Amino acid sequence: MIRTESSIRILGCRVDAVSRAEAVDRIVALAQGETPSLVVTLGVEMTMFAQRDTRFRNLVNGAALSICDTIGLLLASRARRGPLRERVTGVDLIDPLAERSAAHGDLRFFFFGGAPGVAERAAIALRNRYPGVAIVGTRDGYFAPGQSPTIVASIVASKANVLLVGLGSPKQEYWLEDYLAATKCGVGVGVGGSFDVVAGTVPRAPRVWRRAGLEWLYRLIRQPSRWRRQLALPRFVIAATREAIAHRGSRQP
Repeated sequence: MIRTESSIRILGCRVDAVSRAEAVDRIVALAQGETPSLVVTLGVEMTMFAQRDTRFRNLVNGAALSICDTIGLLLASRARRGPLRERVTGVDLIDPLAERSAAHGDLRFFFFGGAPGVAERAAIALRNRYPGVAIVGTRDGYFAPGQSPTIVASIVASKANVLLVGLGSPKQEYWLEDYLAATKCGVGVGVGGSFDVVAGTVPRAPRVWRRAGLEWLYRLIRQPSRWRRQLALPRFVIAATREAIAHRGSRQP
């Protein structure tokens, strides 16, 4: 298992301090390792879910790599003068990994998740951008629990070593925990709705919104049905602020 040089625990969840380039390098190394490794792209909603779900919290803390996916975690780290330097989302990882595959041929991807046809369109878009990228299989995210062994068999047959799973959290992390070893992939990464963005079916927030840390607001404006999920944000702010105050108090002489 690869560990980062530094990390921070925010509300009990480990977040590793890596840049996008460092995260890509680690995923490349994990893909070629002998032990199947889980990579979590951790967000605020996931962190709050972990407060009431011990299994999920243990999964995050036991992952080979836990990446800061949202601005909330980054700000919580800064409030404690922690080590996080930038946010690295699941979709931020896909293009550089695809570029690496096209250049070196050492990464073979299986895309699992999204609505019917979305993973295939994402694969086509990446093949157009990076000729030579090895996307060896795709599968949508609509399946009955009893179909998981069949999905695993198709992933094994593809000879993929990088499994990107976009089932939404926590479903994607639980599926990877249960089945990653059986797929024979070196690394599994939960990427949420990234296939929709890569495929062009869902537009990503403009760069100015992302730089301002308002990608969540852009998505909420475009998809008002997400409002229930956003209720985790104020709860996170309150809990993380209390944690930061307690951390500062514990450092005082």
